[in-house]
Amino acid sequence: MRALISTYDKTGLDNFARSLAELGWELIASGGTAAYLEELGLAVEHVDALTDFPEMLGGRVKTLHPRIHAGILARRDNDEDVATLAEHGIAPFDLVCINLCKRGSRGWTLSR
Repeated sequence: MRALISTYDKTGLDNFARSLAELGWELIASGGTAAYLEELGLAVEHVDALTDFPEMLGGRVKTLHPRIHAGILARRDNDEDVATLAEHGIAPFDLVCINLCKRGSRGWTLSR
């Protein structure tokens, strides 16, 4: 089982991620979230390693990549989708855990 995790607000993420790891889930996470999970001692694959593409635009573009979206959107009961994943070496995601950054009066902002 694979989980994609990308969170701005990490409240409760420690218990959630630990529980997934204890159940044998593979954790894939974006930059700051991956670093947080590693600080907790959890094994995590970084999104940029999976996509072979760096985060950009101040961290606002992280998971917008076919290796991520195909893994999320593939219909496992559809032979064509399953074949496409196999053809491109993409593993499906079983769970996606995200929350967005805050939106201020000047648009979307990321906290550093």
